[in-house]
Amino acid sequence: MPMLGGCGLCSDPPLPPQMSSSPLSKKRRVSGSEPKTGSNCSSGNSVQSDPRAAPANGMAKNGSDVDIDESLYSRQLYVLGHEAMKRLQNASVLVSGLRGLGVEIAKNIILGGVKSVTLHDTEPAQWADLASQFYLREEDLGKNRAEVSQPRLAELNSYVPVSVHTGALTEDFLSPFQVVVLTNSPLEEQLRVGGICHSKGIKMVVADTRGLFGQLFCDFGDDMVVTDTNGEQPLSAMISMITKGCPGEVTCLDEARHGFESGDFVSFTEVDGMKELNHCPPMEIKVLGPYTFSIGDTSSFSEYVRGGIVSQVKMPQKISFKPLSVALAEPDFVVTDFGKFEHPAQLHLAFQALHDFQRQHQRLPRPRSEVGPGLWRARDGLTGEGGVCVTAPLCPCPDAPPLPQACSGKFMPITQWLYFDALECLPEDSKEALTEEQCRPRNSRYDGQIAVFGADLQAKLGQQKYFLVGAGAIGCELLKNFALLGLACGDGGEVTVTDMDTIEKSNLNRQFLFRPWDVTKMKSDTAAAAVRQMNPNIHITSHQDRVGPDTERVYDDDFFEGLDGVANALDNVDARMYMDRRCVYYRKPLLESGTLGTKGNVQVVIPFLTESYSSSQDPPEKSIPICTLKNFPNAIEHTLQWARDEFEGLFKQPAESVNQYISDPKFMERTLKLPGTQPLEVLEAVNKSLVSDRPRSWADCVGWACRHWHCQYSNNIRQLLHNFPPHQKTNSGTLFWSGPKRCPHPLTFDDSNPLHMDYIVAAANLFAQTYGITGTRDVGAVAELLHQVQVPEFTPKSGVRIHISDQELQNANASVDDSRLEELKSSLPNPEDLQSFRMYPIDFEKDDDTNFHMDFIVAASNLRAENYDIPPADRHKSKLIAGKIIPAIATTTAAVVGLVCLELYKVVQGHKRLESYKNGFLNLALPFFGFSEPIACPRNKYYDIEWTLWDRFEVQGVQPSGEEMTLRQFLAYFKSEHRLEITMLSQGVSMLYSFFMPPTKLRERHDQPMTEIVTKVSKKKIGRHVKALVFELCCNDDSECDIEVPYVRYTIR
Repeated sequence: MPMLGGCGLCSDPPLPPQMSSSPLSKKRRVSGSEPKTGSNCSSGNSVQSDPRAAPANGMAKNGSDVDIDESLYSRQLYVLGHEAMKRLQNASVLVSGLRGLGVEIAKNIILGGVKSVTLHDTEPAQWADLASQFYLREEDLGKNRAEVSQPRLAELNSYVPVSVHTGALTEDFLSPFQVVVLTNSPLEEQLRVGGICHSKGIKMVVADTRGLFGQLFCDFGDDMVVTDTNGEQPLSAMISMITKGCPGEVTCLDEARHGFESGDFVSFTEVDGMKELNHCPPMEIKVLGPYTFSIGDTSSFSEYVRGGIVSQVKMPQKISFKPLSVALAEPDFVVTDFGKFEHPAQLHLAFQALHDFQRQHQRLPRPRSEVGPGLWRARDGLTGEGGVCVTAPLCPCPDAPPLPQACSGKFMPITQWLYFDALECLPEDSKEALTEEQCRPRNSRYDGQIAVFGADLQAKLGQQKYFLVGAGAIGCELLKNFALLGLACGDGGEVTVTDMDTIEKSNLNRQFLFRPWDVTKMKSDTAAAAVRQMNPNIHITSHQDRVGPDTERVYDDDFFEGLDGVANALDNVDARMYMDRRCVYYRKPLLESGTLGTKGNVQVVIPFLTESYSSSQDPPEKSIPICTLKNFPNAIEHTLQWARDEFEGLFKQPAESVNQYISDPKFMERTLKLPGTQPLEVLEAVNKSLVSDRPRSWADCVGWACRHWHCQYSNNIRQLLHNFPPHQKTNSGTLFWSGPKRCPHPLTFDDSNPLHMDYIVAAANLFAQTYGITGTRDVGAVAELLHQVQVPEFTPKSGVRIHISDQELQNANASVDDSRLEELKSSLPNPEDLQSFRMYPIDFEKDDDTNFHMDFIVAASNLRAENYDIPPADRHKSKLIAGKIIPAIATTTAAVVGLVCLELYKVVQGHKRLESYKNGFLNLALPFFGFSEPIACPRNKYYDIEWTLWDRFEVQGVQPSGEEMTLRQFLAYFKSEHRLEITMLSQGVSMLYSFFMPPTKLRERHDQPMTEIVTKVSKKKIGRHVKALVFELCCNDDSECDIEVPYVRYTIR
């Protein structure tokens, strides 16, 4: 969201009604029982012009006394935090100018959840607006842009009142706002409003887009204080040594680099010995190495003994902004592309020249016609008449930080000018220079885009066939841009979008094509219907298929061969890599993108020009060692992962195993073949579920939860301390419980402790659900049942082996107690006697606060954290970590998709030069913007023939006679045609031929058709939809040396 914010200067509003956590139904909204959001427009100059006024329709409203709706804002909260979000909800924002840029900013601000938004515009909608203003329709031409857009924007968030003002921006009118955003305004108006805002402490942003160019200016006053300059979680590290001296030197454990930088400030906790550090204010450090840094004078402190945690402290930073009148003459630029280092200064003058031209001629220059002094960019698209939808989100994307910054100091603001251009999108060949005739208006909804690119490209865009994979946040933005661009809006064009997910309430904060009454509907269907409203000419088909081998009958050779390109809007690497492989095979361009909070990236994959997405991969995430999880946690992440494993091991896996035991006659046979101790573990779980722990009533479920609580948080800890007493030392003389090993202590159950009861209630209900038993939320009733539970006495045992490292665990003999296995097998009831019985495995779902899942995770994790004196995590943080949630805000998504669509222009035009394309990277919190040429596809060679990942051998499997090629003929073909001796041949995981194959098998296969060999070896039939098979080769050249060669596409139909 373009987060443009204020300081909460307005008075507190009355307490508004809470937004319901359940989705609004469309029937209720239409019937009038639910007042329509923001539909209180009148014909006057100003509708609800005072942003502090309570909404007349009684709708939910943001303000300082309203709790944050975490079910709606959850992904955004993980970016901003609760404090910044609360201040955000007190910001009243004015957005002036409702062309493409203004509506994009308003959309993202409203999704972000400010206190109120006022839309200002005095002009009617024109044809050129429709190329970038997605809430205008052809029937709206001639109507005021703000008034038409207001009801559609108001639907985005029922917490945010949206009003309209069509009069002048007077000083009295501007005074109540915390943030004023000016778009599409004359320079004189910018200077006048800028002077008022600066004198009154109102934050001001000026944003403008002209064709392929964008301009942004921020003025946040004389004394802006930034408390968090990057939005990252503070770093922390465990200490192994601190020296006395001036300066003192701190050495951290070598498990991981500390990650600090010189100039950072840190604080200390849990230091044993040098306890003075535990009470020191934040200290500035100087990094000495990846595990060491120096601090201030420690020579007078006590001797360091052991332990301690050092944590980064975010220090406030004061920034002073120049008013627009001064900054215009003394500009400071944020560079977005270091390959265009000189462009910001040039564009600064060019935009002023454009304002001068408009003032003198009372109009803007016509595209591709007039080039006067200072307007040297006009022929490149810097005109007032051109409007490209994809530059709209790119200009406000740096605005994303200002709102939380202005309210709470979150993120580093733009200081103060930012210019952006995308000249690479214009034709590569100078012979194809656009003319005034090609770019003239045609009274078309694409006139704004035609002014920049000409009519020929517009026609070509309409004929495109694209496959969009995913209709989530990125998918919604892409579809919106496709509709505005006119992609697939002409004869022969088609967009196919697939997404198998349904809409959830948490999606509404950034997936802006969805509304509350759409919750539970399919994303792809709903998104397709929404963009048809934006542009009725778009040809779009929605599917609900997961892309993968299972759907290759749907997305087959005919489907992919008919495409012009693919755009990914996925949320996992496996699906991205699958689609990447498909695009490489079918030689289709791929537009890849992703976001993480304020960070985003774009990668363009062009056949025969760039590497593919899979050519480079991120390193795998570092996993938590098993022994750390089981016995030696030292961070809340460890206890949360332990709690997730508990959930799976208690409420999902045993139930699945029991159902398999009952229904699958070969279950026992397969289980006994499992490696290591798995057979024993599986049968123990089945035995507990069917025999020893099987409940008959709700009271039994409560009893089980109580006994399990004692086992995990008391008995197991006592056993651990029996094996490793608190003061035990290792062979080297150091304390066993030191460094990353935190000495635990057992807990004593207390039914008056809310955390203890939270665990019992959640665990008992989940356990009951797996058996189809009805539970209760009544804590008092559960407490009564607990008084009847008998908890067996526990005495630690000798001889219990506890592994202290994963290496020790791997080296231990994984012997299975055969007698115990037999005992378990004999104790299990006969499956025939259980045919009417089944269990109900529970799949973890983090976003339903009524299902006890997160209740259990939070309680289980925090109880274990208490065992080990680890600071607990609240529900919000626990959900982030345990649910592996990806933080997200609307503006990052919009900015990233804007960059994707700039690459789309180049792909559709068929740009051939590698340097024309741009991979993009951004972090709106810093702010940082970076662009680089895509990496060229690596070139390999055999003999004198160069090849890349895009090349392959094309082999026609069926001969002119109608007979298929045999293995013998296949081998001979490569020997004669390519001078390659095949030593191994495979298809997927099936080995079809190898030089070391037994002679009998080789003789058998030599004269068989290739498809027959594939069918026999893979034991799978070749589908009718398959036109060709892919073979992988290992080959020798004439000198009998191994050489790397491309794969084979073996055509069979």
